[in-house]
Amino acid sequence: MQTIAEVMTPDVEVVAPEETLRDAARAMADLDVGSLPVCDGRKLIGMITDRDITIRAVAEGKSSDTAVSEVMTNDVVWCTDTDTVDDVLQQMSDAQIRRIPVVDRDRQLVGIVALGDIALEEQDDVDETLRDISMPT
Repeated sequence: MQTIAEVMTPDVEVVAPEETLRDAARAMADLDVGSLPVCDGRKLIGMITDRDITIRAVAEGKSSDTAVSEVMTNDVVWCTDTDTVDDVLQQMSDAQIRRIPVVDRDRQLVGIVALGDIALEEQDDVDETLRDISMPT
């Protein structure tokens, strides 16, 4: 059984909670991603998405100088580097998400895994997960 450590992306750019929304948006644009882990050092404390910036900040009239911590998602779905690919696919399906931060047993960020990373290894399982993620709730 393959573990997430075997398919995850280990070098992950992060944003600190005190950084601004402008900093986070610029990093997302530079990296061509829609989300970034928010870390205190390497400890995962949240996620910031382009949707968080749009819905929780812009739509509410917040400044681009607002701290990431004010609009980040605090309740983050995460997995460990020892979890199996099947278990993580189930988490993605249940939470209807395509990307999960990967932490070690001390909850230190060690990587991130996207549905696309897993698709390179297990196409059949990914097809089913993608259907579940895309299903309206």
